[in-house]
Amino acid sequence: MTVFHPDLAVGRWIPPLSFGPRLARLANVPRRSATDIPEDLLVDDIAVPGADGAPDVGVRLIRPRTLVGRAPALLWLHGGGMILGSSSQDDATNFAFARTLGITVASVDYRLSPQHTAPAALEDAYAALTWLAAHAEERGIDADRIAIGGQSAGGGLAAGLALLTHDRGGVRPAFQLLVYPMIDDRTVVRTDADTRHVRVWTPGSNRFGWTSYLGRAPGGPGVSPYAAPARREDLTGLPPAWIGVGSLDLFFDEDTTYAARLEEAGVPCELVVVDGAFHGFDTLFARKGVSRRFWRAQADALRNALFTG
Repeated sequence: MTVFHPDLAVGRWIPPLSFGPRLARLANVPRRSATDIPEDLLVDDIAVPGADGAPDVGVRLIRPRTLVGRAPALLWLHGGGMILGSSSQDDATNFAFARTLGITVASVDYRLSPQHTAPAALEDAYAALTWLAAHAEERGIDADRIAIGGQSAGGGLAAGLALLTHDRGGVRPAFQLLVYPMIDDRTVVRTDADTRHVRVWTPGSNRFGWTSYLGRAPGGPGVSPYAAPARREDLTGLPPAWIGVGSLDLFFDEDTTYAARLEEAGVPCELVVVDGAFHGFDTLFARKGVSRRFWRAQADALRNALFTG
């Protein structure tokens, strides 16, 4: 029986490395970005006001040079288990979204834990979204067609942002693109999950990420649904969603369950499961056919949500 997708067979040799304080600090050492800005895109790194008393939030705005008039936008939240990453780490896919779809992509540099526990990252995301909507006209954005999305921890933040905007009113995202989102801290305390083929984001990393973000042991009572969206009981009234996850991803159960619950609540949700794929496969092996198809599924979902209907 073949466990790993044929394009990802090398994944069986990925060591079960887990993040902890030392490795997280090493990974977050500032490095000069090697990304070249394509000539057909405008990239603007700005700072927008944070929540009351919070520092400004860095946002990387990406827009095609040829874009004229108002167009949709995608507010993007990077992955990294709540402990790693920056607004420029997904430049390759964000450039592709902007170029292929003809939209503005706003990638958020939210605060990381454990230095900043919940809800700091989510409030940064909310500040960036409300700024984007308030300045839509001057930035050539259609405020009624702003999607929110993210990968892994960023997908969890996007799901939390959908809940937060629903409850606060005001800005209403048109769509949520959730790429193997990190949405349930209770996965940490599960004892029935088969993790033999889990790669990249391990149970140990998940425990450290959630503990850092929550500022407490995960899995217990009293965790806010804004931090762990899978804890939300009422999912009615949320924006339509797309959820993509691999069958070998540690988040497989929490993501597929959330997708089913959205549908049960009357929220349209397209679920894409990639058999034999592990967490972050599309980043590690971006040139493989399975990764290209996974990205195209995301682009198609955004196109259908933002340009039709």
